Amino acid sequence: MVLLGTLVNGLCIMVGTLLGLFFTKIPERYKETVMSGVGLVVILIGLQMAFETESIVVVLISLLIGAIIGEAAHLEERLEYIGRWIERKFTNPESSSSVAQGFITASLIFVIGAMSVIGALDSGLRNDHEVLITKAIIDGFVSLVLTSTLGIGVIFSVIPVVLYEGSIALFATQINRFVPQELLDLFIVEMTATGGLMIVAIGLNMLKLTKIRVANLLPALVMVGIVLAVAQSFS
Repeated sequence: MVLLGTLVNGLCIMVGTLLGLFFTKIPERYKETVMSGVGLVVILIGLQMAFETESIVVVLISLLIGAIIGEAAHLEERLEYIGRWIERKFTNPESSSSVAQGFITASLIFVIGAMSVIGALDSGLRNDHEVLITKAIIDGFVSLVLTSTLGIGVIFSVIPVVLYEGSIALFATQINRFVPQELLDLFIVEMTATGGLMIVAIGLNMLKLTKIRVANLLPALVMVGIVLAVAQSFS
């Protein structure tokens, strides 16, 4: 079954979120300190990913163009609108947790990274789900921790995770046929690095040191592929 790894990943996130809900009632001062700790770890994860880059220029150009596209499309506002709609439908009005923040933060952490792409390709090409199942276990623990501080919004990250990994798995044969392996390898590295910087931004936001509109940077992930394709056509 091509989508087995993707479905297991989604299930683990849901289970982790449901378990994390048991820890949302801790006193506010504990929650603030835990949030700071989570924020620091998120920054570390982002930096580790960002340092994998082999071309700072590709990352920079992708982020600059992606930021312009994201701001023009008002992606952050649109995602927050969806988050607030979900908040009104599924949460207690007196709750202080932000569904939008949980949804955006968890989605970026779970979607961005080499394991998502490589694991989905393995599922689609070789019916090998080991990488995605390993990622699923990691994501389950991360979703538990995130839910304890960000609330129920984390569970809605299952939607982009399943759509993203599932699409890659289903179209893996076509991707492998039309995209040269060298270009695909470069894309995974630079996309991971670019996404890592976004995750650093998420961590800084969680620590309330900045208010970076991370969702408006999302088009940069697509721009990485375009920039690399253009660069390779001139090489």
